[in-house]
Amino acid sequence: MKTLDIFTLSLSHVKKSKMRSWLTVIGIVIGVAAVVAIISIGQGLQESVQANLGGLGADLIIVTPGFSRASNGFGGIGAASGNINLTDRDLNAIKQVPGVLYVNGMVSGSSDIRVGTEKTSVSISGVDTAVWRSMVTTQLEAGRYLQPGDSNAVIISNSLAHTTFLQPITLNRPITIGGKSFKVVGILVSSGGFGGGGGDNTVYMSADYARQVITTNVSRNQFTLIMLKIADSALATSIADAITQKLMPERHVNPRTQDFTVTAFASIQQQITSIVQSISLFLAAIAAVSLLVGAVGIANTMFMSVMERTRQIGLLKALGATDNEVMKLFIMESGLFGFFGGIIGIIFGILISVLISAVGLSAVVTPQLLVFALAFSVFVGVLSGVAPARSAAKMNPVDALRFEQ
Repeated sequence: MKTLDIFTLSLSHVKKSKMRSWLTVIGIVIGVAAVVAIISIGQGLQESVQANLGGLGADLIIVTPGFSRASNGFGGIGAASGNINLTDRDLNAIKQVPGVLYVNGMVSGSSDIRVGTEKTSVSISGVDTAVWRSMVTTQLEAGRYLQPGDSNAVIISNSLAHTTFLQPITLNRPITIGGKSFKVVGILVSSGGFGGGGGDNTVYMSADYARQVITTNVSRNQFTLIMLKIADSALATSIADAITQKLMPERHVNPRTQDFTVTAFASIQQQITSIVQSISLFLAAIAAVSLLVGAVGIANTMFMSVMERTRQIGLLKALGATDNEVMKLFIMESGLFGFFGGIIGIIFGILISVLISAVGLSAVVTPQLLVFALAFSVFVGVLSGVAPARSAAKMNPVDALRFEQ
């Protein structure tokens, strides 16, 4: 028989047993829809994480006081110890490390801000105005960046400007921070970036002025953290190691007594991205289990089909059909279950992804995902039909013709 004739015969039998075919297809539909929806959510989560981490800047490295040996130095931002600060000597030593472009000694803390009759607590980030513009990773919504020689000038985060107080804070409006008067010269766009990334309720000003208004005592030659920008983000890990080796003799410490942490944002991005990918694959694997249930359903349907069509198989063989042609007949039929189930499942998966996006979560459906889902469902269908097809092909035509249901 020609392949087209085999396909036509398989399709006619699928159409003939409509109820059984639909019940068989449902298992594949559920599996494919789950796979498409979960993988699209995972892809959306990855893109969302990448977008948020993009504000960190892969070419940025920070040095913080304190060292967490339990975490091997990872997450050094939270490892800082308030009693040990970085100094001018540390900053100058970092400048000597090859590959470092800019070094920004920062003073961080908290203070009170008063706008009119309203008052709240804010985070203060004191920066080196000579280099901060070259390192900041967030754009301005309005105004300008800090410049060397700015007197009592500040830049504020987007949320502080628009949502913290009843009346929005506009450019050039005077505000009082720590009892001192300042003028707003810039407002950052909304972003989750660090180091000038517009975090909630954050004010950026010159490091000298920050020392005067924050509640903690930081001497003129001390910094609460040092941020630096490197020439090549691909070398972030090696440069971070070089900084560690440079600072140890400067601070008279060794690996056992190390009192500072060097953190490359590029390594944080890689680790978080790897974790998100692993979670996405794990969830997709769970969803794929439902495809296996669908595969069992197809196999069961095909075995029943072989039993019901035993006389037809005997007749086909008596008319000259080969074992391979009989196998093709049943494998095509099981493949059709996988194909139709995959098409319908993809449609439902897309609808689920759209609904998820509508409620605020991120879901990304790519053409590659749809092709993969359809190909995988067809593969599952074909694989499920192999055993029943072999059983049909091995039948003796004489015995098959004498078979009575």
